[in-house]
Amino acid sequence: MKKVILSMLCLSMINAGLMAQKKKKETKSEGIQMMSSIDSFSYAAGITIANQLKSQGISQLNLPLMMIGMSDVLANNKTLMTPEQAGMTLQQKLQEYNQKKTEALKSKGVEFLETCKKRSGVIALPNGLQYEVLTAGDPNGMRPTKEDTVVVHYVGTLIDGTEFDNSVKRGEPAQFPLGGVIKGWTEILQLMTVGSKWKVYIPSELGYGERGAGASIPPFSTLIFEIDLKEIKPAIKK
Repeated sequence: MKKVILSMLCLSMINAGLMAQKKKKETKSEGIQMMSSIDSFSYAAGITIANQLKSQGISQLNLPLMMIGMSDVLANNKTLMTPEQAGMTLQQKLQEYNQKKTEALKSKGVEFLETCKKRSGVIALPNGLQYEVLTAGDPNGMRPTKEDTVVVHYVGTLIDGTEFDNSVKRGEPAQFPLGGVIKGWTEILQLMTVGSKWKVYIPSELGYGERGAGASIPPFSTLIFEIDLKEIKPAIKK
């Protein structure tokens, strides 16, 4: 797989370098026609690799130096770095980019929660959770325990508004043991009664933390949920 990616990188960057020299004043893709499968492969490789680099936080490269490095390898010239040194350099730089990205996400989450808790109607708990009541249930009603199963409708978003899950759109409420979900859910739902609908703000350490959750929830994400508690199914005592 690494060899394939490197080959794609070489093709796309060589193509990009040649086109940049010919079309300096034009939009990158303006006037370009793909006449062969190699042309289309090269352009597709460029898009794919650029998106991968952007996802790692890399937006600036010294293209001429990259071209020299590739040319030296392809021409079997002596390189300024050994393959091991090059690999280590790339790894260190990617770690730096990832660290900056992580710190930015953490900072945005902290800033968001600090601003959020100052809003009227938002209640901040000592553990970092925040919530506001959208619909009040019976204050004397039953509250679930960690051992119980809950039935809920919910909508989950990131702080930028990106929606990553929505049981309402699926047309069926979710059902799960309360002790088997993220800590923020386990703790906040124990405060809710049936019929309650709350908007809940969950700091990353009570969510998915440094691991995130798939492609939809980046590491260290602060999460927002609208949770509507429909039913509590008490645990069967043995």
